[in-house]
Amino acid sequence: MKWLLGNAMVFVLAVSCSAQFQIPMGGGSSSSPNRKATRNTSRLLTGAVLDKSDKPVSNAVVYLKNTKTLAIKTYIAQNDGTYRFPELSSNVDYEIYAQKEGRKSNVKTLSQFDDREKPNINLRIDMNK
Repeated sequence: MKWLLGNAMVFVLAVSCSAQFQIPMGGGSSSSPNRKATRNTSRLLTGAVLDKSDKPVSNAVVYLKNTKTLAIKTYIAQNDGTYRFPELSSNVDYEIYAQKEGRKSNVKTLSQFDDREKPNINLRIDMNK
């Protein structure tokens, strides 16, 4: 029994010492050119609301829905049809669409797997219906 207890203590001591001297696999430099850069936690979504002939639709309301919280943000498109939503989480999917005078664009999705920092999504509304 004494022999077993002594060997167990030696084993515990060896494991605790080896944990302090582990060398990371693949090299020890964190500035290695092969390492991926850390992912940004926010992004800027921009785009334009256009009609079927690519003319800007001013004053359209652009809706942005966070699919995790279901919170909705809105933006009124500028005279040139452009809109922007800054500071969006990169860990969330968003649904976006535009509406004007009872007409609505198709719903598009900005996926959390889209790793662009500045995605651009154009929305089209058929104003001739």
